[in-house]
Amino acid sequence: MALKKFKPMTAGTRWKIGNAYAEVTTDKPEKSLLESKKKTGGRNTQGRRSMRYIGGGHKQQYRIIDFKRNKHNVPAVVKSIEYDPNRTAFISLLNYADGEKRYIIAPQGLQVGATVVSGEAVAPEVGNALPLKNMPLGTVVHNIELQPGKGGAMARSAGTYAQLNAKEEKYAVLKMPSGELRKVLSTCMATVGTVSNSDHGLQSIGKAGANRWRGIRPRNRGVAMNPVDHPMGGGEGRSSGGHPRSRTGKYAKGLKTRKTHKSSNQLIISRKNGKKL
Repeated sequence: MALKKFKPMTAGTRWKIGNAYAEVTTDKPEKSLLESKKKTGGRNTQGRRSMRYIGGGHKQQYRIIDFKRNKHNVPAVVKSIEYDPNRTAFISLLNYADGEKRYIIAPQGLQVGATVVSGEAVAPEVGNALPLKNMPLGTVVHNIELQPGKGGAMARSAGTYAQLNAKEEKYAVLKMPSGELRKVLSTCMATVGTVSNSDHGLQSIGKAGANRWRGIRPRNRGVAMNPVDHPMGGGEGRSSGGHPRSRTGKYAKGLKTRKTHKSSNQLIISRKNGKKL
């Protein structure tokens, strides 16, 4: 991926570092794979605001992504690499041999014209999807299922990947993007490769208005509020606000919030800091 540094022609472009979209090959999405996307403004079905700092933004359409990769043993040709406003990664349009078209999350290095396939006994090459039990150790994967047949749920954002470290009976041991070591059923599907757009985190939007285009409204700091609105609010002059905490009073910066008796704890070998639960 290539980044583009803008010249300081305006105040908004002075610090802007954007995406050059060198990998993207078209700006016209496949119409049959689009769905309308209604904005909520952070309101629930009663019309009351349930999420703060949401509103406005550019009109978007949702791209239907194939997270399951359940069209087995049917080769598909990569027609295009496209931008998706709903996610940080790029997406690829696949044209299957039987005429069907599907979008998938684009892996890094996948080129237009390449052939990909999913199935039990396909080669572990970039873009191919197969069960973890059929992959060699050390394989880098993304779009990983947690339950067989449910569709990929882990390692889907830009530049992320997991690595297959070991196989133990019916489980595969994966090193997750966070550094966590976790067991996943070896019958779960995953796609080979790293997710595209790996430099996404190095971009700088340049101005506050770019967040408004994304539907993100200005966020008030807790220390700038009154005591009735936030635990860190109030005080004479500029007070620090005490220990950082959320609006509901939960401590930030180190407090463990994971449930101690969560069923998936038995599948986690070690957390990102190398310690067990």
